[in-house]
Order: sequence, then C-alpha cells, then structure tokens
Amino acid sequence: MRKPVVLITGANGEIGHGLIDYFSHQTHQDIVALDLHPLDEQLQRHCHASIVGDIVDQNLLQRLVSEFEIHAIYHLAALLSTRAEYTPDAAHAVNVNGTLNLLKLAHEQARWHGNTVKFLFPSSIAAYGLPDRAAKTDAGRVTETEFAFPRTMYGCNKLYCEQLGRYFSDHFRQLAQDPAPSGVDFRALRYPGLISAQTAPSGGTSDYAPEMLHAAARGEPYNCFVDPEVVIPFMAMPDAIDGLVRLAEADAGKLRQRVYNVTAFSPSAGQIREEVLRHFPDAQIGYEVDLPRTRIVDSWPADVNDTPARQDWGWAPRYDFESAFRDYLVPGISRTAQQSHG
Repeated sequence: MRKPVVLITGANGEIGHGLIDYFSHQTHQDIVALDLHPLDEQLQRHCHASIVGDIVDQNLLQRLVSEFEIHAIYHLAALLSTRAEYTPDAAHAVNVNGTLNLLKLAHEQARWHGNTVKFLFPSSIAAYGLPDRAAKTDAGRVTETEFAFPRTMYGCNKLYCEQLGRYFSDHFRQLAQDPAPSGVDFRALRYPGLISAQTAPSGGTSDYAPEMLHAAARGEPYNCFVDPEVVIPFMAMPDAIDGLVRLAEADAGKLRQRVYNVTAFSPSAGQIREEVLRHFPDAQIGYEVDLPRTRIVDSWPADVNDTPARQDWGWAPRYDFESAFRDYLVPGISRTAQQSHG
C-alpha cells in the first residue's frame, strides 16, 4: 500500500523550514521532503521521507508516483530572482518546466486515487511590473490583476505558472471529447519580500532587508544595494507560513480566485535601516546602490491590495513592522548569530 503523504519541494528553503516545523505539530500529516540538497538533520526526523533530487528529473517524479499517494503538493522549489537573471534558461527549466511536471504529477495522482490534489504555490510581487518609481507611487495598493508586466525572468516564470495553475484547475483539456476535471486544486499566494529569523537570505532581489539584519546581528558591516527611498511590501516568515497553511485549509467554495495577494508592512529601505540601528546601535549599514537591481525593485508595488484574501479566507498578518522586529526578527536572529559564533 502506498502511503498518503504531503509533498514539499524546495524543502530546505526558508518557507520549507517553517512549513515542516508547522506540520511537525500536526500528527495527521506525513511529509515527503524533496530538495536538491540533503534536508537539515533536525528537520529529517519530522518527515516520512527525505529525498535529494531535481524537479526536472522525470525518473525522480516516476519514483514519487510509484512510492507515494500524494494528496497535497507545496511547490516551493525555484531559482530565485537574482540568480535567475544570470541564468534565464536554467530559471525557465526549473521554475516553469519543473512546475508543469508537478502539475501533471498532481493530475495523475488525483486520477489514480480519486481525490482532489491541492497544489499550493508561492508566487511573488515579482509578477508585477510598474514602469518607474513615480508610477509606483501613483498606483497605491495594487490588485492581483494590475500591472502584470514583470521585467525579470523570475517574475515572468511566476506569472506564467499562476496561469498554468488556473488552466489545470479550471480549463483542463476543455476541447477533449469527454472533458473531465484535472483533479488539481491550484492555490497561490503572491508573497511580498519575506524576512526570516532562522535562515539567511539566499538570492532574492528583496533580500536587502534580511541582509541588513543578519549582518548587524553578526557584527559585520553591510552596504545596501538599493537607495533609502525604495519601498516594497514585506512580511515576517511566520506570517508567510500561516498564510500558506490557511489558504490550503480554506473551503474551496469560498475561494473566488486562484491567486491572492498577501502583505503586512511597507517600509522604505531607510526605515528598515533605522529600525535595525535601533536594535543594533553599533551596526555599520551604508549604501552602495546597484542601479539595475534598484530598477527591478522599483518595478514592484510599494503596497498591494490583499482585501480578497482577508474576505475569502480570513487572512490577517500577526506582525506589523515594529512587532516583527521586536518580537520575532531581532530575538531570533540574535540567537542564530550567537549559536553560529558558539
């Protein structure tokens, strides 16, 4: 008998860490973790299986099909925005082809075991593309359907995968002689910049905020790659995990869309620097502006409208700007820095 499981791809990343920790307190969930690298040892004990492999490897996907009965997929694996700009072909292969592979796997699993497979997908504000900073200021709180003109490969990949998810869920093989639902229930969160106290940033273009914090906690100088006036929305990692789980648990009948904005606070880079200095007064934080990266960040909204998420499935962040630093980020990052020095 194949065992019913939840599959988490990209399990070694920031969201994966938080998700496995969350599920470790839910006794009814058996997790299969998949990542390019071996899963951290402290997380392995919470998983039914931990697999090292690549989501573009068809042999690996066939192994998953043969060994497990998959009822939900949290597809977190991706090449992040900065790296994707240097290797756009590889980004497309992983971010698009890998997602398509997993959507097909979800469809096959639903057809085999007869139950809907939920497919949770972290999208990104990189899916937006505003022309310049002035337009961004004028736009205010942007909805999910506005300014869908991403200027990065990562953003293009995310936007297209949102559409793939809609297709599989709502229009799958619509011209077939006997069209039938795919069995895939695709649900996406369009995340803002995410800041984690547990894991160091790893290649996102919004990572100037966590990089400031982690450098300050380690006592290392840091030069921010955007100027002080840059503004995008952010969220503390526990809220990112909570949002994904809440969306997964929401009644399908109450969800009026497949992709939802979520956000918590929208500080400028200068305000983030001031808050870091308030908690780490000796921190050395300057600016060494990288214009190409700044232009990318300026193409993302200063704020997003998350009203549909609040109305449809009760989204509400736990942390605002001040409490995120005071209650989560500073204590957690300080502990992590002490442990690494210890």
